[in-house]
Amino acid sequence: MAYLLPSGSPAEALPPPPDFTPPFTGESYLIDCLYNYTYVWLWNGESFWYYPTSVEYGEVSGYRWSGSFWYYYGIDPRFIRAVSCPPIPTLY
Repeated sequence: MAYLLPSGSPAEALPPPPDFTPPFTGESYLIDCLYNYTYVWLWNGESFWYYPTSVEYGEVSGYRWSGSFWYYYGIDPRFIRAVSCPPIPTLY
């Protein structure tokens, strides 16, 4: 389910995700990726950048990247095939 966010929402403060696609991982745990840029592969073949903020029984919620902006997105974890939340290199 997707929702458009009102002005001033937390998603507006998130910078865009990295401009690369991480390699596919066979096994992964979404709980380890909370509050991190996460690449998600679904069983239906879709894949996208996601910023998970909550993992509960029967639902994962957070923000999905549209290619231009973040929007609130909740998904059933049974639809998720794999995730990857690689470390984002930073310059010091």
